[in-house]
Amino acid sequence: MKNSKKPFVLFLVGPTASGKTAVAIEIAKKINGEIISADSMQVYRGMDILSAKPSMEEQKAVAHHLIDILEPNEDYSVAIFRQKALEAIENILSRGKIPLIVGGTGLYVKALTKGLFSDNGKDEQLRKELTQESKHKGNLHLYARLQSVDPQAAKKIHHNDMRRVIRALEVFEISSRKISELKTEIEGLDEKYDFKIFGIERERRELYQRIEQRVDQMFEAGFLDEVKNLLSKELSPTAKQALGIKQISEYLEAKCGLDFAKKTIKRDSRRFAKRQLTWFRQDKDIIWTLAGEETSPQEIAEKIISLASL
Repeated sequence: MKNSKKPFVLFLVGPTASGKTAVAIEIAKKINGEIISADSMQVYRGMDILSAKPSMEEQKAVAHHLIDILEPNEDYSVAIFRQKALEAIENILSRGKIPLIVGGTGLYVKALTKGLFSDNGKDEQLRKELTQESKHKGNLHLYARLQSVDPQAAKKIHHNDMRRVIRALEVFEISSRKISELKTEIEGLDEKYDFKIFGIERERRELYQRIEQRVDQMFEAGFLDEVKNLLSKELSPTAKQALGIKQISEYLEAKCGLDFAKKTIKRDSRRFAKRQLTWFRQDKDIIWTLAGEETSPQEIAEKIISLASL
């Protein structure tokens, strides 16, 4: 990495309550870095406890990006995240510092590292019609149409590869944009940067214990009042997905007791962590570091810095 001419970007991922924040702070301090949040809820003002947002002390210790940038009634998406994260990366690098992307939203991390292809969805009916047309008029008929609307794509697709020919035509019909142009938006980080992704993992029972302790601490810190305040506002579809909104809403509507709501939040948080791990396990680029209660954030940070050759 040190011999590369490309700028370097570091990632730290893992499930909720794995200890990412504390480790990230230590890493950033040691490598002259700044943190970019890859979290779908920390962008919202007023979701401090609910999103386990870094404390004001932690944010003062190390500069953070993509935190508290939206009101809860504003929508957020993977495309918005990617655009803002790329801008933050360039901003941090321009000041001679190292970007450290930290979060548990796997889709956001993938969109940044692998790229994002906005093809405006699918149209099953159109696909069926194009398939029937190829059967009745032949493959070359559809291929000729592709050559006329997107010659660049046609050069890269064999005239008998009907699956890809039909997909390219489908994208053009839906979006009025060429698939060859859209694919330029797939560009991942490796085109411009060197990067390494590290993940924090814990023994499952320990992780679940930490999740339950965190939920208890959240309630002690004023979680209920924070969610009440959020529910008094108009929430965007994205903000409504925050873990705890639905459960507390049901409590406030007298559909369940507070103890039951708290137990449900703990259960759903465990399930969420399991889904996060399943997602991240599919990414073979992640270098996993095992953490334990006896391992301090400083020790984990030093290990990751060493493995990253920083």
